[in-house]
Amino acid sequence: MSQTHDKSLNDVHESIDPSLKKGRWRKIFAFFGPAYLISVGYMDPGNWATDIAGGSQFGYKLIWVLLMSNFMALLLQSLSARLGIVQGRDLAQCSRATYPRAVNFSLYILAEIAIAACDLAEVLGMAIGLNLLFGIPLLYGVLITLLDTILLLYLQRLGMRKLEAFIVALIAIIGVCFLLETFLAKPSAHEVIQGFIPSLPGHAALYIAIGIIGATVMPHNLYLHSALVQTRKIKRDDHSIKRALKLNGIDSAIALNIAFLVNAAILILAGAAFYTSGHQHVESLQDAHKLLAPLLGTKWASYLFAIALIASGQSSTITGTLAGQIVMEGYLRLRISPVVRRLITRLLAIIPTVIVILITGDSMIDEMLVFSQVLLSMQLAFAVIPLIHFVSDRKQMGIFTIKTSTKIIAWVVATLILFLNIKLVSESITQWFRSTNNIFVQFLIFIVCLSIAALLLLVIIYPLILRKKETKINIHEDIATDLLGQETKPFTKIALALDYSDKDKKVLQYAIQLAKPDIQFVLIHIVESVSARMMEDEAHDYETQKDKEMLAGYVKILETKGYSAAGYLGFKNRSEEIARIVTEHHCDLLVIGSHGHRGIKDWLFGETINSVRHMIKIPVFIAR
Repeated sequence: MSQTHDKSLNDVHESIDPSLKKGRWRKIFAFFGPAYLISVGYMDPGNWATDIAGGSQFGYKLIWVLLMSNFMALLLQSLSARLGIVQGRDLAQCSRATYPRAVNFSLYILAEIAIAACDLAEVLGMAIGLNLLFGIPLLYGVLITLLDTILLLYLQRLGMRKLEAFIVALIAIIGVCFLLETFLAKPSAHEVIQGFIPSLPGHAALYIAIGIIGATVMPHNLYLHSALVQTRKIKRDDHSIKRALKLNGIDSAIALNIAFLVNAAILILAGAAFYTSGHQHVESLQDAHKLLAPLLGTKWASYLFAIALIASGQSSTITGTLAGQIVMEGYLRLRISPVVRRLITRLLAIIPTVIVILITGDSMIDEMLVFSQVLLSMQLAFAVIPLIHFVSDRKQMGIFTIKTSTKIIAWVVATLILFLNIKLVSESITQWFRSTNNIFVQFLIFIVCLSIAALLLLVIIYPLILRKKETKINIHEDIATDLLGQETKPFTKIALALDYSDKDKKVLQYAIQLAKPDIQFVLIHIVESVSARMMEDEAHDYETQKDKEMLAGYVKILETKGYSAAGYLGFKNRSEEIARIVTEHHCDLLVIGSHGHRGIKDWLFGETINSVRHMIKIPVFIAR
């Protein structure tokens, strides 16, 4: 089941080898860690508003909704971990290998929007926490969050286990703060237990329940988990994979249950402090902080709330950056500096926040938090549905394909989440329609919704169509027929793409190795001077003349070796010109040099090879 592809989170891929640990328990604990990074997404500031609203309006009656949401999250995260362990690919890489390019690009854009929306909630959460604890204005608090880039880079340099330890420490801070808060609030144990019995006291409770479920499963967590499990090095035999699945399942169960306890503690705190005292319309984080101290009789109640909020925002923003790295590398195969990646993600959240605060002041903060959750809801189905498709694919998963019962439950959960999120998004869109009479804005909203619906339908159907097509083809019989029934023809005309760098030597060497005595070589070079781009063949500038001389020199070298060769210059677009010359001269092989760049340079310079491949119908040999 090994795949040929780029490694997910390449800098930490298989960086932890449990087999090197001494002692049975050390080997087991080496697998624990990824799920704790995931769990912070289930207790980020974006979830707090729904928990506080649920507790303040209905006491403990909606704890069962939190528990049900936790079961959903546990199922989906276990599927994500299964995908990463078995296939050795993350969710973004699997999507890239399955869906058409246009669909993948759309999924990438949606994933980036979701990560930016999630980061927006973290930025606001940390800014509010700093404001509540130290009195720092929200605008300055938002700008201060840029500094966590330095912290993240430092933690990444220390290694994956140190990063996981830091996250666990932040989770412990959040947990201790709310444990103390709950102790101060003194909730009724009997009423808390009754909250686990399913009930919905009215339409308003249903709306809050939808908000709780809709805010629980974070789409970026599904991308993240499928990559983080690959930081553990395991053998690829069935026994080792089964063991890894089991241990990661335990890891997920512990971590997500901790997240459930934190969310439950927030709801219980809101119920004990606000619902019982008659403050049943507390929804904002600022109001909750303001009321905790007088209601619980100690200023430490407010301090603990603010400290937990800062810890929640900081832990969630680290995992958001890692998720951003995964979707960018998985969908685009583009690796950039962690500093740049972090700054891009953070600026996408900070810039709109700063603009809104400058224009409206602090009054729109709660609306921005809600808006971030709506954006996350819109993206969720585009991560959940492909995930279920991939872990249900027997061709890729083998014996580790999920069982029929699990598949049914997964689709029921996906349908429920999709329905609830469609309801949440549709209500938000209805409000946007009512808030504006601008026909152009309304038409734009309609087109966006229609496009998203079409994309969702394609995401659901395409893997089923692809799988059906694959089952109709016997690949081995097809290959055997081609090999035995057709006589292979030698290459008669080989095109060489030259750029006058040290890579040309490799291009010529490989071309000669592939050549027969009567071969014809077509040498291609693209002139990139300004005058050549404008005047093409009629250009007489220095660079064009030197390029002609160089090309003539290469032709002469091949002719002295006894080969037939001709040189042709191209102008303007490099990829299009290479493809044009290859096609016009009926070449049957193109040899082109690889520049060996990485990161952004690989994207910039490697674009020629990728573009040319899709423009011609002959094999391309990449000389390295």
